[in-house]
Amino acid sequence: MVQWKAVLPLLIFYLVVFYEERAATPSCVVVPHGGVHEAAGDDPEDLKVMMVANLLLLGSKAGYLNLFFRDYYLSKFFKKSFASLKPDMLLVLGDISAEGSDLTRSEWIPVLHQFHRMLGPFVSLPFYVILGDRDVGECNQLNAKSVYWIAKSFPGLDSAGCGDFEVSNISFVSLNAVALLCGNNGLRFSVEKVIERESIDLQMDIEGATDELNELKKFGETFSNFEWRENAMSSGSGPVLLLHFPLYHTTSNCNRDGISTRSYNSLFERTETPRSRQLFRTGPYELLHTLPPNATEYIFQALRPRIVFSAHSQQFCDRTHPDGTREITVPAMTWNARDDPGFVVANFRKNRGPVTISHCSLARESHILIAYIFLLILLMSMMLVAKQTQQI
Repeated sequence: MVQWKAVLPLLIFYLVVFYEERAATPSCVVVPHGGVHEAAGDDPEDLKVMMVANLLLLGSKAGYLNLFFRDYYLSKFFKKSFASLKPDMLLVLGDISAEGSDLTRSEWIPVLHQFHRMLGPFVSLPFYVILGDRDVGECNQLNAKSVYWIAKSFPGLDSAGCGDFEVSNISFVSLNAVALLCGNNGLRFSVEKVIERESIDLQMDIEGATDELNELKKFGETFSNFEWRENAMSSGSGPVLLLHFPLYHTTSNCNRDGISTRSYNSLFERTETPRSRQLFRTGPYELLHTLPPNATEYIFQALRPRIVFSAHSQQFCDRTHPDGTREITVPAMTWNARDDPGFVVANFRKNRGPVTISHCSLARESHILIAYIFLLILLMSMMLVAKQTQQI
């Protein structure tokens, strides 16, 4: 009996470790597109990109629940995802901080440190970050100096919070979507200049028209009405577009085929917010907020994106726009936002083949808590039985 009592704590410890490892492993399902179930096989020449959003880190303002539970598991989620999926690159589509727009520079520093600690093995890979509304604030808070200070803390972003980069011959363009919501704002004009510059570069690559450079001056000053010139490129021939806000759409329908019902908990099906998450649900803009119609049309006309990845809504969504452009909305990857977090893995095929999208689900916070309570009750029961047996 003495030996049994000595082994009991060790047995419970190994059960906890085993459960945590299993719970931190993501469950991924390939999302069919156009009624076609695409294969999930990996090719060494393909580019596998893990995309996450809405981390909502609190930095020095984190309480015990976040420090010792939620942040602990978020870090494990990153490590296990890296080990099991072996991605080539990481993209973070905004809202790194829960309260970034209200933080001073000195308060931002712990958030940045927490972010890099959270990434774990991903720091050895190429990773890029998009700015969200919680990071830079709404239009009346949008300040060029503060955006520049935050943007220079992350790789690949210019002073306006935009970026363009190429990995494995695949071009990516990221835009400061928050600035596109604003009226007469200098940052918005800077973002529009980025869009037009990318459009001209793309047309030069496709058409070989060297005289296009002269037209850049023509569009450098006035973008207030989102005007564009005729674009000879076909839909889907442009870069991979990265945004924080989804593009404007006229329907709430999303492709959810092949995805477990538990992964959705849709905003259109559920309107009540759990009290424990209300602080993190209320950002500068509502979760259903999108880019305005004129900005969306301007982006389609100028960039002809191959595929669009957005975030903000905290829900997964696979939508096809009228021109055939596919948009994937990446869900939140934190329990601060939802009970069932997740992320997306995009597999870019060589020779501009179709992009395979996998929706990855992570453990529910409620399930983890129930498991811990069960193990605690089990431990206490077994100790009580052992004590009563010893007395007999």
